Amino acid sequence: MKREKPGSFVLTLYVLDVLGSLLCLLAAGWLRETLPYGQPFQAFGGGLNAAICLMVAVIWPLVLRSQSAYNTNRILRAEDEVQTVLKGVAIATLVLAGTLYLSYRGLSRLLFLYFALLDALALVLLRLGTRFVFKALGARRVSEHRILIAGAGAVGRRVAAALNERGWMGLQVVGFLDDDPGKIGQVLENHPVLGPMQEAQQWVQRYDVDQVIIALPLYAHEKMSHLIEVLNSTPANVSVVPDLFDLAYLRTGVAVLGDLPLIALKEPALDGTALFAKRVLDLAIAVAALLLIWPALVLIALCIRLDSPGPVIFTQERPGWHGKSFRMLKFRTMVVGADKGIDLIVREASDGRRFLEKDGKDPRITRVGHFLRRWSLDELPQLFNVLKGEMSVVGPRPELPLLVQDYAPWEFKRFSVPPGITGWWQVTARADAPNNPHTEADMYYIQHYSLWLDLQILGRTVAAVIRGKGLY
Repeated sequence: MKREKPGSFVLTLYVLDVLGSLLCLLAAGWLRETLPYGQPFQAFGGGLNAAICLMVAVIWPLVLRSQSAYNTNRILRAEDEVQTVLKGVAIATLVLAGTLYLSYRGLSRLLFLYFALLDALALVLLRLGTRFVFKALGARRVSEHRILIAGAGAVGRRVAAALNERGWMGLQVVGFLDDDPGKIGQVLENHPVLGPMQEAQQWVQRYDVDQVIIALPLYAHEKMSHLIEVLNSTPANVSVVPDLFDLAYLRTGVAVLGDLPLIALKEPALDGTALFAKRVLDLAIAVAALLLIWPALVLIALCIRLDSPGPVIFTQERPGWHGKSFRMLKFRTMVVGADKGIDLIVREASDGRRFLEKDGKDPRITRVGHFLRRWSLDELPQLFNVLKGEMSVVGPRPELPLLVQDYAPWEFKRFSVPPGITGWWQVTARADAPNNPHTEADMYYIQHYSLWLDLQILGRTVAAVIRGKGLY
């Protein structure tokens, strides 16, 4: 069995994190002596020493490792890496503060603050720079972890595609093994199908394979067991990807019950911490927005009343979080009773799915309504839905019950997070496609959720509203 060794990418991160933090510590000491802030600085009454440098050199890699900052699966996306590093630096800074309190309380607090700020900025920039350099070098120049995939079916190809994305981190797929004669010799996901399973041992030896990933269907359990027995005599590490993608609800995880491994097929899309942070962001934005724009809300309400008879606010039942119905609020943009003519704008695509026509083809919209929809102002009352906890500022759009009736089972996954006023589908301009099944965009948002993604979507929403494009 081969020993698990970190690749050049991970080793580079370790070295840069330690060296970068030490340089930031020295820079913070220089700034404390140079800048005219704080009380007169005494070199021997608040400065640095070798012990403090040693603390940083030990604490930083240990804490960052505990926060998965060197786990290539957790830091594949740049935004995920930035969040992970910032969280790790924050925790490491607190650990350092506690250690100093017990050992060296005399360190200048201003120096410590300089270090914390410099270190957070420097490590993020170093990580992004390292990512850029390794991508520029290309996978083949830095590859040292060779992987053989047993199984060239749908699961095996998905594994290869995921590994291709990580190629610049030092992962190289040497090829597939498969017992289907029709696949042998073919090139799938840019990698050749080398031969049948029975040749696994010779291919491991020929390519000096570090890891074999078994991606066989569930019915091939006996073949999998035999393959593992054969591979046990080779130095390669062996992993298994269960063929459970069709059963997985959202995110899968591995846990242990006693000595039994458990594969979780359905987990909450947002854990407690993420849900709390999202709720805090929602309340902050909703309260601030309502305090700023209430005069505009009053003006819009007056224009609606003068333009056409009927109520100012239009409410409609929509399925929300976990499928629970709520009454969504909007400024009325159509004539009274327009909801009875929903068939006027519902069209059927070639695959039998139904969708809504664009607003310009809907004769029920009022003159003011066209203006409000053009600039997405009709959505503003949904800020009150956000305050009540029925909606989020960012999330999948609340769908019409009529369209939910056509959902395939997997599409109900979009109800695993609170619906939003804006979302990934809107800011990627897919609303311009008249018959776009935007549930796939919602799935992308749910599977890649982060607070940083929410902030990105909010920024792009402002730009989209200003252009008046893609949102309706």
